[in-house]
Amino acid sequence: MIFMLAAGTAVMAQNGKPTTGVKTTGTVKTAVATKPVPPVLKNQADSVSYAVGISVANFYKQQGITKLNTSLISRAINDILGGKKPLMDDATANQTMNDYMNRAQAEKSKPAIEAGEKFLVKNKTKAGVVTTGSGLQYEVLTEGTGAQPAATDSVTCHYKGTLLDGTVFDNSYDRGAPITFYLSGVIRGWTEGVQLMKEGAKYRFYIPYQLAYGPNDYGPIPGGSMLTFDVELLKVIKTPAN
Repeated sequence: MIFMLAAGTAVMAQNGKPTTGVKTTGTVKTAVATKPVPPVLKNQADSVSYAVGISVANFYKQQGITKLNTSLISRAINDILGGKKPLMDDATANQTMNDYMNRAQAEKSKPAIEAGEKFLVKNKTKAGVVTTGSGLQYEVLTEGTGAQPAATDSVTCHYKGTLLDGTVFDNSYDRGAPITFYLSGVIRGWTEGVQLMKEGAKYRFYIPYQLAYGPNDYGPIPGGSMLTFDVELLKVIKTPAN
């Protein structure tokens, strides 16, 4: 041990001064950790700039986009704000983003689409379930005897909507009030399905994602979701003929 310490002292003497990043205490060299210097927000422009970065990053993170070249993001911002010619025009940029987002969403929605399709294949074999030409499935819980709506009419309904795993995403019964709407202004599965009903009826609809909200996320509804609705038709409001 004495020999090793002496050898270390000799090396120090030959070099003349200690290596950068090393603190000398007597004859023993101790490494000093270098701490990164945190960015400083010196003024309002700095704060706004950082806030913009947070907003952009959070938005695309929510879309499932986490692999981005931040140096090119900075380059694009500097080009636009500095009046320089960007590497692509607005039309190309929009198309690039749309293509990327569509591919990302399709990949994200794939498990939900496959699960819904698998469910519908099995569900259509159940007694009482009817499948229409569009792929909509329904079963009659209570048959009605009143007026039957057309696509141009308005209706008043109570309903409950659930995802494939049973999660309730909307429920007019819980709100304590039915909803009135134009049949032409809702998802295709509702437009088609409610026209099969008469006032007083209650149906259960199994709606493929193509007849619901499609492959994209819609509020609490994940993209590609097959939806189940229990719908009670309370009133048909006929649209006056022109």
